Amino acid sequence: MVCQACGSPVVDGVHFCAKCGAQVASAQPMYAAYPQPPVPMAVPRVQRNLQTLGVLWCVFGAYRIIGGLMGMFFLRAFAFRNFGGFDWPFNNHSGLEHSWMTALFPLIAAYTVVMAALAVLVGYSLLTRRPWGRTFAIVVGILTLLKPLFGTALGIYTLWVLAPGASGLEYDAIADRT
Repeated sequence: MVCQACGSPVVDGVHFCAKCGAQVASAQPMYAAYPQPPVPMAVPRVQRNLQTLGVLWCVFGAYRIIGGLMGMFFLRAFAFRNFGGFDWPFNNHSGLEHSWMTALFPLIAAYTVVMAALAVLVGYSLLTRRPWGRTFAIVVGILTLLKPLFGTALGIYTLWVLAPGASGLEYDAIADRT
């Protein structure tokens, strides 16, 4: 120990300096004897949000399937002109049962299946911590930004969690552990 007043060396356990007589402060304050509470470690962003993000992508996939089925139902009703019965204003009983709208059925079905499969695959890859899951989620998240409301919100959330460079290192560490 060193005297704070004159700077001369002081032997441990002595309360006064032998050279200047100043009171020597003890090396440890009185409160150091009490145990300090543990400081909680901040959980990194990717680890904190990865489970939620994976579940949201799976739910979004189910939402896409339901939305596609509803769209196909209404398109079929309008295409075959039997949505509201005989007195519905758009009924046309000219014998023409098919229109150009029926050509949209395969397109809507394919689009629904592909987008729902992509969403469920992103959710699966994030929940199982696949090494390629981060890159895949970013690409599909950018594509999903074009889907109003839920897709835009999920795309922004995905990019906020996974896009920064530090998130890439953290995700790789998480994927390597599993």
